[in-house]
Amino acid sequence: MSAKFGPAGNADAFPYKSSADAPGWIASLGLDCYEYQCGKGVHVGEDSARKVGLAAKEAGISMSLHAPYFINLANPDPESLKKTTGYILSACQVADWMGATRVVVHTGALMKRTRREALDIATASMKEVLKAWEDEGYAHIALCPETMGKIGQLGDLDEVLELCQLDERLIPCVDFGHLYARSLGELTGPEACKAMLDQMEAALGRSRVKGFHSHFSQIEFTIKGGEKCHRTFDDNGGFGPDPAPLMAEIARRGWEPTFICESAGTQEKDALVMKRLYLQAQ
Repeated sequence: MSAKFGPAGNADAFPYKSSADAPGWIASLGLDCYEYQCGKGVHVGEDSARKVGLAAKEAGISMSLHAPYFINLANPDPESLKKTTGYILSACQVADWMGATRVVVHTGALMKRTRREALDIATASMKEVLKAWEDEGYAHIALCPETMGKIGQLGDLDEVLELCQLDERLIPCVDFGHLYARSLGELTGPEACKAMLDQMEAALGRSRVKGFHSHFSQIEFTIKGGEKCHRTFDDNGGFGPDPAPLMAEIARRGWEPTFICESAGTQEKDALVMKRLYLQAQ
């Protein structure tokens, strides 16, 4: 086993119209996984989803799916929780049709609450989501709470790891670009990478975190808000984080995470850069 690398959605260079052609194309590039994007809502039917899943199986591509961006576990309103649960279950249904084993979920916004208050609400919400997720028969699909890039959002590394302690089947989605942005550029380089991975292992244990889910891209941020926008590895703006130290540390530990590249339009190209860095470090 080794780390897996692939794109989030279809890159600018994707030469086809249908996402059913994506897994074969991704495999032909030498990549290993594909994250289907439902960020703007779950709008894919069963037939289309099954075609993507079949193509992925034939190409040997591992599938994950990104649930809608507007999920907010930190909103205590009962109607909001009902909607959030519905969005997550709909995402799980499509993931099931596709044979995807992971669904990435945003944690939510602070909504003028303290971080502790927001996390307590999100924890209670996640408990309700997990009940519905199990009742509906989706417990074979891991939910992956994601670290977020804006300072006003719930979802720093501590918060995501605490959420994941609710159930051993929850897998953290650690977005290193987001953590870099919300730390205003501090979380990059060998020591930062080692510290973050150590923190993950201390919270959840090596057996759970060695196969964690991850998003990676370089990100432009503002001092006031954190994440501004995703960039590419070729952008000449001094954007971070640097992928090389992270790839080296993952290789040194022998961990097997799934890295989904979210570069702005060049996600397949930059995923290949990450894979080469990882293989060189082994």
